[in-house]
Amino acid sequence: MKSIFHLDMDAFFVSVEELFDPSLRGKPVVVGGKRDQRGVVSAASYAARKYGIHSAMPLRQAAKLCSTAIFLDGNPDRYRDYSRKVRAVLDRFSPLVDMASIDEAYLDMTGTERLHGPPLRAAHRLHEAVREETGLRCSIGASRTRLVSKIASDQAKPNGVLWILPEQEAQFLAPLTASKIPGVGAATNASLKELGIVRIGDLAAVDSEWLTKRFGKWGTALAGKARGEDAGGWFHTAVGESTGAKSISHEHTFGEDTADAGKLEGTLDRLSEMVAERMRAAGVFGRTVHLKLRYQDFSTYTRARTLPEPSSADRVIGDTIRLLFRETWNHGSNVRLLGVGVSALEPSAGQGNLFDDGRWNTALQAVDALRRRFGSEKISLARGMKQKFRERTHEALPQRDEKDGGKNRS
Repeated sequence: MKSIFHLDMDAFFVSVEELFDPSLRGKPVVVGGKRDQRGVVSAASYAARKYGIHSAMPLRQAAKLCSTAIFLDGNPDRYRDYSRKVRAVLDRFSPLVDMASIDEAYLDMTGTERLHGPPLRAAHRLHEAVREETGLRCSIGASRTRLVSKIASDQAKPNGVLWILPEQEAQFLAPLTASKIPGVGAATNASLKELGIVRIGDLAAVDSEWLTKRFGKWGTALAGKARGEDAGGWFHTAVGESTGAKSISHEHTFGEDTADAGKLEGTLDRLSEMVAERMRAAGVFGRTVHLKLRYQDFSTYTRARTLPEPSSADRVIGDTIRLLFRETWNHGSNVRLLGVGVSALEPSAGQGNLFDDGRWNTALQAVDALRRRFGSEKISLARGMKQKFRERTHEALPQRDEKDGGKNRS
């Protein structure tokens, strides 16, 4: 019988900050930027959530809801380090682990009973191991499917363990609101309410064919999810069957809109460095470079160009982005946001590009090591030095081919 765990770290970014500054414990803490900055909340402590603050909320709105909240920029490298520590614990419990994001994972525990005991005992052992070895709290859901386990871990928060017995999945799901289903965002939930479907039990009672006619493939997936099945794009691969990232990107929102060409191009250089560094850390090269440009009036433009050879070099990505920017930007117009991304990722590169030969790649990896040691904002190639800014704290989610596939931070 299948045994799947879903582990979700509790208020992960905030909890890591509390390890380094215990005075933050029990206080309303917001991670993501300063109270008067543009941008959104990346994470909020449970004390902050009592004021209605939640992830993706504008920072300025969060400041209005709680004047005493403590706002932190965050430390992305530190969070990645603790995510790796959590992963090391998980790998000891199962050889099949799927890191769904920086702070959540699925484990296939099937066949591990002799080593770790039955599901509930194993879940408690894992829960304790994470706390002892990282100092962080987590919540764990266990069942026969990923979908039910994910919902169970959410119901177990904070710092709890919940095992859904076999054949009890429908009974567990029925009273929960349909919005608890992964992939059901505000738009889908509103559509369901218009049809009189409020709870998962209501959804399960609807004819599957009717849902398919009403919502297409998404309706078919909804019908399966309501029954507790791993249906739809979120769960189309087995646990541990990594498909890798489809793209790597970074964005920067300016504190004040700007039409300064030097500042804009310097920002693109820095973003290109950040993307290239993450690509090298992941051991991938990319063929397609993407630009995202948002003006003062929020009109947004995206452009892309395919490279003659796959690359992970700062200069190759940066030069391509500069060309795309110069072709796209309406000179003199104020810009609110810039983004750089690379897609069509692959594990190896051709040797036709000078900047991706072995010696150059080794040199860039040495630069990456210095950045990790002294801070990314302090070590930069010449062009990127013009615009220094910290990496914004955010959760880099894998791309999902599912409608309304956002994840609420927890």
